[in-house]
Amino acid sequence: MQQQRQESAAGSGGAGSLRSNSCNVLMIYPRFMANSFWNFSEACELVGAKYPAIPLGLITVAALLPKSWNVRLVNRNTEELAEADLAWADMVMTGGMLFQQADTLDLIAMCRKRGLPVVVGGPDVSSSPHRYASANFRVIGEAEGIIDKFIEAWEEGQRQGTFEAPKFQVDVTKTPIPRFDLLKFDQYLYIGVQFSRGCPFTCEFCDIIELYGRAPRTKTHAQMLSELETLYQLGYRGHVDFVDDNLIGNKKAIKAFLPVLETWIKEHDYPFEFTTEASLNLADDAELLAMLRRSNFFAIFVGIESPDEQTLAATRKKQNTRRSIADSVHKIYQAGMSVTAGFIVGFDTERGSVAQPMIDLIEEAAIPIAMVGLLYALPNTQLSRRLAREGRLHADHDAAPPDKGDQCTAGVNYETKRPRVEILRDYRKVLDKIYDPEAFCGRLERLAAMLDCSDRRKELPAGDIRGRVSTVKLVHELMSRLPEGRERFWKAFTKCMSINPNSVRGIVTLMAFYLHVGPYSRFVIKQIDKQIEDLEQGRFIEPRLLPPAAPEPVAVNA
Repeated sequence: MQQQRQESAAGSGGAGSLRSNSCNVLMIYPRFMANSFWNFSEACELVGAKYPAIPLGLITVAALLPKSWNVRLVNRNTEELAEADLAWADMVMTGGMLFQQADTLDLIAMCRKRGLPVVVGGPDVSSSPHRYASANFRVIGEAEGIIDKFIEAWEEGQRQGTFEAPKFQVDVTKTPIPRFDLLKFDQYLYIGVQFSRGCPFTCEFCDIIELYGRAPRTKTHAQMLSELETLYQLGYRGHVDFVDDNLIGNKKAIKAFLPVLETWIKEHDYPFEFTTEASLNLADDAELLAMLRRSNFFAIFVGIESPDEQTLAATRKKQNTRRSIADSVHKIYQAGMSVTAGFIVGFDTERGSVAQPMIDLIEEAAIPIAMVGLLYALPNTQLSRRLAREGRLHADHDAAPPDKGDQCTAGVNYETKRPRVEILRDYRKVLDKIYDPEAFCGRLERLAAMLDCSDRRKELPAGDIRGRVSTVKLVHELMSRLPEGRERFWKAFTKCMSINPNSVRGIVTLMAFYLHVGPYSRFVIKQIDKQIEDLEQGRFIEPRLLPPAAPEPVAVNA
């Protein structure tokens, strides 16, 4: 799920801090493709924000640089890059994820045209470094494992090179506090922090274990409290997301940290509400659920992927098997946290239509926001290597598809076993059904009936961007902007008010997200309809495939 969420931070402390040479570093966060499930632009607009998430990786790297270097940040998702910014800079640092690739390459070209040295790093550069050969410098892997050597080379006068960190050897206990001071807090729906890197599971389609390993490395309690204290002292209040790709990947570590976090949050009068991503086996641990609740977590993203156990086993998502997925989600609701979830259509093991079973699971589990995407073979994953061995991988699988913002419209980048048109029809049906206003509002009502918010504070902390608009005003604004189903949404709001008043703030937030996901689902359906028409009319030409690769006996590193 790495491409669906905030990039992991990459950085470690102290690099180059004793050097005195000055340098003006312009950090530019590239644009994501505009049409994406994840930008929630309408929800941002309601509270005056411009983008959901911060560039945590870049501001962590900023904290690695020598103290004598001057750093500015421009986020192309929230503000314009000015010619004056480029004129000020001695060096540009940029890079990000797959669906930022196009803008990153444009930035490299822009800088090279001006003779301005440009450094690229981040997950996509680490997975597909050949795509970024035009940059002056490439930093591959976790920055704290190699940044000293880059700084030394720069200060010696080198103006090109590739620097690659040893894999999975970074000591995150030395990661510095990110440069939160570089952010304009009011531009974002939430701020990100990171406790751990890596995940113990081996999901075939996931690139997290390839980038960060299977042995989750965690920061110290003091580090995390320092990061939160820094945010607090800078005046930030509101939603903080732990961007870990699986917060409970190291259960022993998170269980040791949460009581410390609970104490801090109480002593500071609950300035933050937390979200994160976790594997579904979280539902098996009542103690851990209670700890998260007491620490003020209010929502969890879970990768469910498929209702079919054979598919889950084949893609190595075994933690979701041998259980009732719906019951597991309900346990998280009963612990006071809502769930958003990821689903995927297009696995090799799908037999016949998978649409209705997926719709039924989303309805039974009462998951309002279900991120349903087409299977996309990310570069440098077990999946892409297997498809390459089988001669089924598109030759351009690691190039960001033009004008496609995520795997909703960009998949499927491989030769399918099931007829492609059947996969697309299934996908279309799921989107059409789950984001129908009646179905969406029905899930909201069932969620409200299960969500235990009895100890959740009704009022947001002073200064929280979400408090700019009262709940009542937000509801009226929502109703005026809804593209469809206004009466049904009003009915859902009043029903949730009557059955669980404490849940209303969260329910209204989910309604606000519909302003984006509802129309976006219709946009995706139109794109899929065009693909289906091309297939039916014989206009679809299978992209060129890579020649079959040799067998790869190497196992995933621990």
